[in-house]
Amino acid sequence: MVKKTSTVYRCAECGHEAAKWLGRCPECQAWGSLEERGGVKPAITRVAAGAPSAPARPIGEVDVETARAKATGVSELDRVLGGGLVPGAVVLLAGEPGVGKSTLLLEVAFQWAKTAGRSLYVTGEESAGQVRLRAERTGNVHGEMFLAAESDLSAVLGHVDAVKPGVLIVDSVQTMASPLVEGSPGGVTQVRAVAAGLVALAKERGLPVVLVGHVTKDGSVAGPRVLEHLVDVVLQFEGDKHSTLRMVRGIKNRFGAADEIGCFELTEGGIVGVPDPSGLFMSRTAEPVPGTAITVAMEGKRPLLGEVQALVSSTSMPQPRRAVSGLDSSRVAMVLAVLEKRGRLKLGDKDVYVATVGGMKITEPSIDLALVLALTSSMHDVALSQRLVAVGEVGLAGEVRRVPNVARRLAEAARLGYTHALVPPDSGKLPDGIRALEVGDVASALNAANHAK
Repeated sequence: MVKKTSTVYRCAECGHEAAKWLGRCPECQAWGSLEERGGVKPAITRVAAGAPSAPARPIGEVDVETARAKATGVSELDRVLGGGLVPGAVVLLAGEPGVGKSTLLLEVAFQWAKTAGRSLYVTGEESAGQVRLRAERTGNVHGEMFLAAESDLSAVLGHVDAVKPGVLIVDSVQTMASPLVEGSPGGVTQVRAVAAGLVALAKERGLPVVLVGHVTKDGSVAGPRVLEHLVDVVLQFEGDKHSTLRMVRGIKNRFGAADEIGCFELTEGGIVGVPDPSGLFMSRTAEPVPGTAITVAMEGKRPLLGEVQALVSSTSMPQPRRAVSGLDSSRVAMVLAVLEKRGRLKLGDKDVYVATVGGMKITEPSIDLALVLALTSSMHDVALSQRLVAVGEVGLAGEVRRVPNVARRLAEAARLGYTHALVPPDSGKLPDGIRALEVGDVASALNAANHAK
């Protein structure tokens, strides 16, 4: 076997190794993250064969029962997970401070203890007494729920050996430290080591593990990017501090769809699932109001009705203001340009404010047609029908393009009492109970909306 020596530089974000220092990591594109590690490293050019841990088998003979998901008892979380927790799966739940991560996982620990067996909740951020008080306030106390306040990984493994739980919850991975590596808790080295140790524990014992993760200022998961690669499922817990609505959004899922969402409501008595959240994203008015339009967005497989509100007003300022909340600002700017050019609307000297209702965030292009209607309605101060929904993408030429799952969207709208819909041409077979009007461009959409009753 021939060995060579070379200086090694390792990325602090993703762990990528390079033979020379680079200003930017070629793997994760982080700047200034490559650090020299260990001086030299033997480069192995040939590896000897070793004994396999288990013989390879035909894929048809592999037992799938050991990988069946087990429900947590929290239906909205199970929806995002793909049915529940898979034995040996490692789930990373990330979110801003105070959004309700610990409250949700206490509910998971309680429901698991009540229906499936023992659960172990390990907290590294609070004392056991603080967690107990919150559990009593939310009604999540059960004899099969075990609680430990630890920040040492080896102590956590000791608790697992003693309790033998069916699920392990660690709050949070940034507060844990491994005695085998140097560095402070929350550092890149410690987070990587702790996550690797817990992943090995989960795979070795078939124990589902849920990790709480912190987020950075821009909302992404804190710590090295390798943390997201190690785990099986990454969930983002979102919510506006001024609203009780919370959403768990799937980012990565090896056992199901990675674009599902679960809706919850955070109350004084705990957190409860909201199986039918469409009504939360619409305002309740007796009379139609100019500048509002209803659309149907798809979050995973779930259609959600949302309300787009627009306010167009004159301004004396030399630079008109554009304010956007809940939508993609660049997409709103594009729609404004299309209306200027194709819809003959003079918006260059107007202040424009666009928002969604209830803290809903919509980024998919299907919102375009509803945005066009809301802006035009506000500009002319003419209200649209309260029983009209609009679904479609608007192109730069003013054409209305097709979007996926139109039938499923309109079925949800019909269930909630809407009778008319503006949709793109060739949208396929549409459900009964709602009259769909196909519009090919912005002009025809505006004309159809004015005549819809």
